[in-house]
Amino acid sequence: MAHILIMPRQGNTVESCIITDWKVKEGDTVTPETTVCEVETDKASFEVPAGASGTVLKILYASGDDVPVLKPIAVIGAAGEDWQAALGGTIPEETSLEKTSHGGTEAQRKSESTTSPLSASVPLCEITSGISPRARNLAKKECISLPIPGTGPGGRIIERDVTAALQNRPPLTASAKAAGAGAVPAVGSGLAGRITAADIAAGSQSSLSPIPYALSSGEAITETPIKGIRKIIADRMHQSLVESAQFTLNATASAVKLQELRSHIKNQTDFAGKLGLSNITVNDLVLFAVARTLPRFSYMNAHKTGDTIKSFERVHLAVAVDTPRGLMVPVIRNANLLSLAQISSEAKRLAAACQNGTARPDELSGSTFTVSNLGNMGVTSFTPVLNFPEVAILGVCGIEMKPVALPKGEACDCDCGSCGVRFEPHIGFSLTINHQAVDGAPAARFLSTVREYLESPLLLL
Repeated sequence: MAHILIMPRQGNTVESCIITDWKVKEGDTVTPETTVCEVETDKASFEVPAGASGTVLKILYASGDDVPVLKPIAVIGAAGEDWQAALGGTIPEETSLEKTSHGGTEAQRKSESTTSPLSASVPLCEITSGISPRARNLAKKECISLPIPGTGPGGRIIERDVTAALQNRPPLTASAKAAGAGAVPAVGSGLAGRITAADIAAGSQSSLSPIPYALSSGEAITETPIKGIRKIIADRMHQSLVESAQFTLNATASAVKLQELRSHIKNQTDFAGKLGLSNITVNDLVLFAVARTLPRFSYMNAHKTGDTIKSFERVHLAVAVDTPRGLMVPVIRNANLLSLAQISSEAKRLAAACQNGTARPDELSGSTFTVSNLGNMGVTSFTPVLNFPEVAILGVCGIEMKPVALPKGEACDCDCGSCGVRFEPHIGFSLTINHQAVDGAPAARFLSTVREYLESPLLLL
């Protein structure tokens, strides 16, 4: 009996995986341990074993496809066995198989899709045939109108066709979606180019439509498809901005005592070694301060999902890590219960796992608050994007010298005796919040407390 290989579930929060590379082809012989493909999520990469011995009868998806978990991706069985029978006669609706099952050249298939009964310029949400249910539901939700090409059998429109149409269109405001059918302009008049109900009602095409770039003679250009983890990151960042009202506060804190404490610990070699602090960094101290501060401000250690705000008792602290594959965000579990040495050790372990691709799915999900540090790259201010559905993210900036007013009679750095200032190191912070869940003043109080801890770090120990 044929074995149906499904896309494995990589953690409770992972809904789909992207097939990055097939290691086998149809007709190859495999054992249960043979790696048939590599897949990745926005978290990490994984190898998928065959799970059974036999011949690869059919590969249902192509490299680069984003496949929902638990969906069939291949069929393995005896040579010559009917792979369609193994699937119960039902081919998964949105597999790459649809692109080739009805034969003909790519040009012919495109022609078929453009001459299908669905080519009339009408809202997809009014169509009940020639389009898959998932595609129709997505089209109705997003108010997509034809013509768009269908890549299913006979030009049938499937979900990926609607998704492709969405990628080239700015997001709609809630009122625009409620307005329903209508001509959707290429660029809206709303915030950040969003399409408003007025834009749809007017059926206007904005004069801000992009002008094609004209290449100079001999000028080279490189086109790189957005796929894999880069596409997932792009989609998540876009989702974060669309589904939340993001607002950023910037502040600085004196880093004098912070640097003194770090230097003192590192200089006390025996002492630091016993406590596990020999490799302590400023970022470790910031993570420790945040983990100790969040329990006092539960509204910052929270998620917003729909019309519900979930506050968490424990702090599961995510740390943004730059890797060769892209941004990854591992999670320090129960950070509010850990010592400085434990936070330092866990942060370094997780960062290394992300760098070498061995981080597990459960280490890359379930965070309640995120810290992103770009200070070591010389960044003095930035706007971090929320790790949705979290309601806040703290950006850590670089340390730079700033003037500080001196008490009367105290000598200044330049010994002029008159300027009344000296220069001290200050560390910058950029706190982004979801203004739907947290107001500016409460967020500022949280940030102020973090600053106080870092200006007097001995309070943390």
